[in-house]
Amino acid sequence: MLKGNAIIAQSGGPTAVINNSVCGVVERWLSVDAPGKIYAGLHGIKGILDENIIDMSKQDKAIIHGLRYTPGAGIFSCRYKVTDSDQEKLVEICKKYDIRYFFYNGGNDSMDTAHKMMLAAEAAGYEMYVIGVPKTVDNDLPFTDHCPGFGSAAKYLAATVMETGIDLQSVSTKNKVTILEAMGRNAGWLTAAGALAKRRPEDAPHLVYLPEVPFYIDKFLADVEKLYNELGYAYVVASEGIVDDKGNYIAAGGTIDAFGHAQLSGAGEALKNIVERELGIKARCNTLGTAQRSAMHFASLTDVNEAYMSGTKAVDLALAGVSGVMVSLECKREPEYVCRTGTVPLGKVANIEKKVPLDWIVKEGNNVTKDFIKYARPLIMGEVNLPIKDGLPDYVHIDPKIGKIK
Repeated sequence: MLKGNAIIAQSGGPTAVINNSVCGVVERWLSVDAPGKIYAGLHGIKGILDENIIDMSKQDKAIIHGLRYTPGAGIFSCRYKVTDSDQEKLVEICKKYDIRYFFYNGGNDSMDTAHKMMLAAEAAGYEMYVIGVPKTVDNDLPFTDHCPGFGSAAKYLAATVMETGIDLQSVSTKNKVTILEAMGRNAGWLTAAGALAKRRPEDAPHLVYLPEVPFYIDKFLADVEKLYNELGYAYVVASEGIVDDKGNYIAAGGTIDAFGHAQLSGAGEALKNIVERELGIKARCNTLGTAQRSAMHFASLTDVNEAYMSGTKAVDLALAGVSGVMVSLECKREPEYVCRTGTVPLGKVANIEKKVPLDWIVKEGNNVTKDFIKYARPLIMGEVNLPIKDGLPDYVHIDPKIGKIK
């Protein structure tokens, strides 16, 4: 076993369970005969570049374990695209702190960062084991059954659709069309999860629109009008990333992030305005925003446990001499749901998006099939018994001053 220290960092948008993976890495490292210290890079790869590093063994063990029940990025996150010069500097920083084990927790772009880190270390002749730990509510990492973070976001979104759908049915006011905008730039996994809420034909959602297939305004209006005439109301779940038949986003904010991705906003509001203008039916737009990725109070226990498992497995792999891989989840659903870990090379997942299979979308393009429901249902199962204080969740906070490496 190579002697040296380890570091864990997070990047990209948080999830309700992202801290379970950090907790899994840290607790596993501290529980075995590890070859060095376990550090955390605060604010992701940018924090490591700035040498904003703490020794996690100095943190209160109860606080570390409390990360299992705390949303947000417990060791802070970033959105930063590393440059060639950054990669050289990162290797020098790893040498400075004798970091030989590098764990990076994130989504597509984060796996690209981890892959670059591995290549930079190899080019410099510096022996270091690099493991990607997956997370994303978008569920769009390839070569894994699903991603930690998706199950909890799906559970919260489906419950929200169920509750606001009941509200829509029960109140005979003027707003009789509800449009819920869900996260998902190019992959509609989270949007599709809204369909989990439906138990009866009249229940919400009635229409579900994903970015995987073109969105036609005329067909959308016909769908809404038909439902309104039949039921007196209609509930729509639409992805923030729905596109027309030319590939143009229905709504875009006009800006791009550090990785060149369009910053989307307003698809739901655009559909609301179209319904009111073209059909003369009052509509309401609900946008969940970051609530759908931070709702630990209604997280999936399955998701929580799998996120933690991904973290512990990352340590086991690295200490066994494995490098250049992301922890993946391999699952079967019959006769009952079982999930175990696997691995996939970082180079295969970096910057690659997995989309909802087209045969899981109905031919009309306005809902998902039973195959999606069968896939997603096990991922939302189980409830988390949160610690409560004064009637609210008792979340924890890592103190960035404790264990600060000078």
